[in-house]
Amino acid sequence: MTKCKKILFIIFFSILFLNKSFSNNDKNIYQKIDLFSEVLDKINKEFVDEVNQSEVMDAAINGVLQSLDPYSSYMSPEMFENMQTETSGKFGGLGIEVGMESGVVKVISPIDNSPASRVGIKAGDYIVKINDVQVQGKTLSEAVDLMRGPVGTDIEITVRRVGEKKAIIFNITREIIEIESVKSKIIENKIGYLRLTSFNENSSVQIKKKIKEIKKKKVKGYILDLRNNPGGLLSQAIRISDFFLDYGEIVSTKSRKSSENRKWFSKKGDLIDGKTLIVLINYGSASASEIVAGALKEHKRAILIGENSYGKGSVQSIIPLKNNGAIRLTISKYYLPSGKSISEVGITPDIEIEESSDAFVINSETDNQLIFALKLLNG
Repeated sequence: MTKCKKILFIIFFSILFLNKSFSNNDKNIYQKIDLFSEVLDKINKEFVDEVNQSEVMDAAINGVLQSLDPYSSYMSPEMFENMQTETSGKFGGLGIEVGMESGVVKVISPIDNSPASRVGIKAGDYIVKINDVQVQGKTLSEAVDLMRGPVGTDIEITVRRVGEKKAIIFNITREIIEIESVKSKIIENKIGYLRLTSFNENSSVQIKKKIKEIKKKKVKGYILDLRNNPGGLLSQAIRISDFFLDYGEIVSTKSRKSSENRKWFSKKGDLIDGKTLIVLINYGSASASEIVAGALKEHKRAILIGENSYGKGSVQSIIPLKNNGAIRLTISKYYLPSGKSISEVGITPDIEIEESSDAFVINSETDNQLIFALKLLNG
């Protein structure tokens, strides 16, 4: 047996014993392993270019993970390091959160004031080409790798957008993306506006600080803007939901093992003292954003305005590996206090209003959703 075959056999043999359902569901698993090793051997001998066996093994591992769902994937040591930098609040890139849908890379959300948001990339866009490379057929990790590059360098992204007949081409310059996850201001001298752009390590601390500052102005109501917020850390979603709730369940997760199922509840104490709260959501509101919006809606603590959210109802765990890489693995699904799942369904707003502009810019004079929220709060 060749070295390549041995490595492949070890990979699949490990999977077989880590997941006993393979043996229960497919009696021909050993034939499948042999077939896969044969295919790899043919590639190694016959493919027109010399094959990097290490890259092939990475692709095989990633292929197994991505066959599970769109959110599970393998991260090389370099990718794992970049991911850790992202959750800490500063990283280099375009400033977009992407996912995979039916084999196509899809924009979940552009980050506020990022290179991608400034040129007009929108949540829901399908990335079909990166520079001159067709994206379809590539894994999500491969597509992300293509988008990475030195700060200050340019990249051409071609997207397909629902409602547009022709592809749209964007030229973007990579930058250091610094995430200030909470922005706030007083609107019309009476309304406290809080914009949460992501759920990173410092989000709950930042939003608590901003609320305390706003309360000094004696506002009569609050707007929590979760539009184009792709999510982030589950722990932050729970803490931020708790800021506005006085009692009740926030979210629950159900795993493969019933012993690992969990529920989180709010503690007594509403930071905004029961004042009227409006939450803005759109298609770019995903994951942790949906936990917050869903909990506040179901407890009738907030009025939701905007568009249906993305519908990502699963929790991924980052599991480090011996090679200093990691796997992102879906370990549970989360459920709203009512027991409903938002997977592929999303959160439906109480009042549905479409966005008013192509570029996502907060402006109380042109932003339809924000205008309606202000009218509602001002009676």
